[in-house]
Amino acid sequence: MPPETLTALQEIAATNQWSALAPEITLGVAALLLLALELALPKRLVAVAVPRVAFLGLAAALALVFKDWAAPLFGPELFGGLVRQTTDSQIMRVFFLVASALVAFIATVVLPKHKVPRVEFFHVLLVATGALMLLPQSNHFVQLFVALETVTVALYILVAYFRTSPFSLEAGLKYLVMGSLSSALLLFGIVLLYGVAGNPLLAGHTAQAMNFGELAAFVRLNPEHPLVVVGAALVLSGIAFKIGAVPFQIWVPDVYQGAPTPVTAFLAVSSKAAGFALLLVLVRGPFQALAHVTIPLLSTFAALSLLFGNLAALGQRNVKRLMGLSGVSHAGFLLVGVVAAIAREDAVSWAPAAVYFYLFTYLIGAMATFGVMAHVSVGDDADQDFRHYAGLARRSPLLGAVLACGVGSLAGIPPLAGFIGKLLIFVAAFQAHQWTLLGVAIVAVVISIYYYFGWVRAAFYDQGSESDRNVAPIHLGVAAGATLVALALAAVLLGLYQGPLGQWIATR
Repeated sequence: MPPETLTALQEIAATNQWSALAPEITLGVAALLLLALELALPKRLVAVAVPRVAFLGLAAALALVFKDWAAPLFGPELFGGLVRQTTDSQIMRVFFLVASALVAFIATVVLPKHKVPRVEFFHVLLVATGALMLLPQSNHFVQLFVALETVTVALYILVAYFRTSPFSLEAGLKYLVMGSLSSALLLFGIVLLYGVAGNPLLAGHTAQAMNFGELAAFVRLNPEHPLVVVGAALVLSGIAFKIGAVPFQIWVPDVYQGAPTPVTAFLAVSSKAAGFALLLVLVRGPFQALAHVTIPLLSTFAALSLLFGNLAALGQRNVKRLMGLSGVSHAGFLLVGVVAAIAREDAVSWAPAAVYFYLFTYLIGAMATFGVMAHVSVGDDADQDFRHYAGLARRSPLLGAVLACGVGSLAGIPPLAGFIGKLLIFVAAFQAHQWTLLGVAIVAVVISIYYYFGWVRAAFYDQGSESDRNVAPIHLGVAAGATLVALALAAVLLGLYQGPLGQWIATR
C-alpha cells in the first residue's frame, strides 16, 4: 500500500469517534435485545417486558444526548466527513427520541386490541429512531441516503403492520410505490450534482462532491449551471415527498388512514420533522448559494400546501384522513419558516429556531390528539369518524379535555402552544418580506379553525345516535392518563410561557 494511501486511511480512522454516536448505538443494542427477549422469555412475559425495554432504551439514549450536549466533538467532521454534529442536530435527536417514546406509548394502547406481533413493532421503531437521529447529522449524501432509506424501509413495514386489514395493506402498497418514486427523484438529483461537480472543465470541480462542504464550494462558483439547478430541485422534490408537501402529497390521506394509529403518529411527527431537518441542513449548507432556486421552489410548495391541505380537509369526517390533510397544511407553515430562514438570513437569523419551536409544538398537539384517537378506536383502526367522538366529553371528560387542547394547539388557538409556534413563523415571514406567503398562511389559519372545531364540537356538543349514548365510559390506565395530562398541560404551559424551550432552542 502506498504511504500516502496509508496516511489518508489513518487520518480517516482518527475521525471515527464512536462515542459521538452512543445514543444511536444504544438504540441498536436495545433493538437486538428485544429480539433476544422474545427467544428467552415465556410468551406471557414478553408482552410486559418488551415495551419496558423499548422505553428504557429510548430513555438511555436521551440521557446520553444530554450528557454530551456540549461535547468538544461539535463542529469537526467525523467518520471521514460522513457526520457533522451541531447543536441543531442535538435538538433534533432529542425531538426524535421524545416522539418515539410517545409513539411507543400509543402502541401500548393500540396493539393489544389487535392480534399482531409486538416485539417486531418496537424493534423496527427503535431502528427507525436511530436512523432518524442520524439524518440531521448527515454531512455527506451517502450518509443521508442510507439513513433516509433505513427510515423509509422501516415505514414500509410499519404502515402495513396490520396484515389482516385491507386498509393497512393498501396503505403499505401506496406508500411503497410513492416512497420508491421519491427515493428515485432524490437519488437522481444526487447523481446529477455529483456528476457535474466532477467535471474538470468547471471551476471548483471536485471528486468529493458527495461531501456537503465540498459541494457547497463548487455550487458557490457555479450557481447558474443548469445541471446544478436541476439536481438541487430534484433533491428538494424528493424531500418534499417525505414531508407531504404539495404537489407530492397524493399518498398522505390514504396512508394516514390505513396505517395503524401509532404509525400514523410516527409519520405525522417524526417523518415530517426529519424532512425539515434535512431541508435546513441543505438550504443552509450545500445549496446556500442557490437561493434563486430554493426560494421560489419552496415558496410554491408552501403556498400550495397551505391552500390544498386546508381546503381538502374541510369536507373530511374521517379523523385520520383529516390529520393527514391538516399535516399537509402544517408542512406549508413550516416551509414558510424555511423560506424565511434563507430569504434574509442576516435579518431573520432566528428563523430556524422558529421552525424547531413549531416542530415541538406540533409534536405536543399531534401526539395528544393521536393519544385520544388510540383510546377511542375500536375494531377497524382505519374507521374513525366524527360520529365515534359524539359525546366523548361525557364518556371521558379527561379525553375530551386532552382532545380540545391537542386540536386547539394544532389550530393555533391562544393561549395554546400552537398559537405561539404559528406566531413566530408569521413574524419570521414578515421580517423576511415574504408578504404573499404571510397572507396565504393567515388565510389558512382561518380555514383550519372550521374543520378542527368540527371535531371538538362532535366531542362536546353532539349527542350521537342512541347506540352512541349507550356506550360505556372509557377508562384510562394511570400511566396513559398521566401521559395525556402531561401533553395537555405542555400545550397550555408552553403557550403561556416559552422560557425553557424557547431559550434552549434560541441558543442553538
